Amino acid sequence: MQKKIRQKLFSCILCIVLTVATALVTTGCNGATGKQDSQTGQTSDTKVEEEQKKDADGSWPDGSVIGEGARQFRLTVTDAEGSEIELEIHTDEDTVGAALSELGVIAGDEGEYGLYVTTVNGVKADYDKDGMYWALYINDAYAQTGVDSTEIKEGDSYCFKLEKA
Repeated sequence: MQKKIRQKLFSCILCIVLTVATALVTTGCNGATGKQDSQTGQTSDTKVEEEQKKDADGSWPDGSVIGEGARQFRLTVTDAEGSEIELEIHTDEDTVGAALSELGVIAGDEGEYGLYVTTVNGVKADYDKDGMYWALYINDAYAQTGVDSTEIKEGDSYCFKLEKA
């Protein structure tokens, strides 16, 4: 009788210890490397913060502040219906294309003229299917350079518009 009670108690304690150990391991392995700011004492991990801010469809909501770095610029994304969202981009990159690619805001295919942008903020354009493409504007003028060769300049505004050819 005494032996059965000890076995049940031991089994119960073992289950509790394993549950606590699993919880600690899971919490410790959440993928965040968490850099701590010595002035504020807050931890931040850009990738974790970015993933938490994205909508369910993988797009950034209007007004999002994305990335970290010394340079910053505003990006407006205009869809086919004319709806706009504004994003504030922070980066240490030199070009608009490098900054937006690094943060996952744009994606595309490398070609002989540079990056051909096919996706902006989770919205894909398929020129072959429906004649739609992403056009880059700098200060409200159609860009004369590709996104990956467009230098980030203080005070300039950048916009991607989904347009039909």
